[in-house]
Amino acid sequence: MRQVTDATFETEVEQGKGLILVDFWAEWCGPCRQIAPVLEEIDSAMGDKVTIVKLNIDDNPSTPTRLGVRGIPTLMLFKDGAVVSTKIGALPKSQLVKWLESAV
Repeated sequence: MRQVTDATFETEVEQGKGLILVDFWAEWCGPCRQIAPVLEEIDSAMGDKVTIVKLNIDDNPSTPTRLGVRGIPTLMLFKDGAVVSTKIGALPKSQLVKWLESAV
């Protein structure tokens, strides 16, 4: 998984093609740390079906503010640059996989 920033978000996500899952997180967030290894597993398993990127909200405050992110972890699924679905909180792997597969 790669990191995106306020500076790269538009190019990498909003102008991106296909499915892109954005994980809005912070280092001090326990549930964010809990979900990180699950997202790593999903990233490996789903390969080219979905791209998973992370955005640290403390280092990059303007993008989450613009998109209305109020709690973390927030997972936003973009399809060809548009938000198609949002999940908030640390969900179990099975629910995340089901959610992503329904969008593929």
